[in-house]
Amino acid sequence: MQYYYGNQMPLRVLDEAEFWKHQEEEHTVVIRELVGGLEQEYVEALKKWEKEFAAAHHQVIRYIETVNRSNGYVSQALYQDILKLTSFCMQQSEKFITFCRTIMAESEPISANPTAQVVLNHIIVESEYFIGVAQTILYQQ
Repeated sequence: MQYYYGNQMPLRVLDEAEFWKHQEEEHTVVIRELVGGLEQEYVEALKKWEKEFAAAHHQVIRYIETVNRSNGYVSQALYQDILKLTSFCMQQSEKFITFCRTIMAESEPISANPTAQVVLNHIIVESEYFIGVAQTILYQQ
């Protein structure tokens, strides 16, 4: 994310959230497909995460469309809602990172699969990147 957006940064973070929530949604599929024999409890949890990321992604798209329809004017109420959505998306990513770390520590098929471990670490780094972007926006307020 470029930091020269000034007052438009909350709008820019919607673009970031749109991209990263979709990525995280896809990451749930990558984990399920990559790890053969993954415990059913983790498969089900990943399917639930996929749905939750899809819902967040759609919510972000709704806000982007709202801003587009308003010709770039962002009321104070909309601005606050964007910040709340950003905070929600950030917390969602934090919880997903915790989940990824848990399955890395507890899943036998993952602990026996060095490729899966590398991929999961990469997924964690990508979610951490989004958290950093979201924090930049939220802590400036």
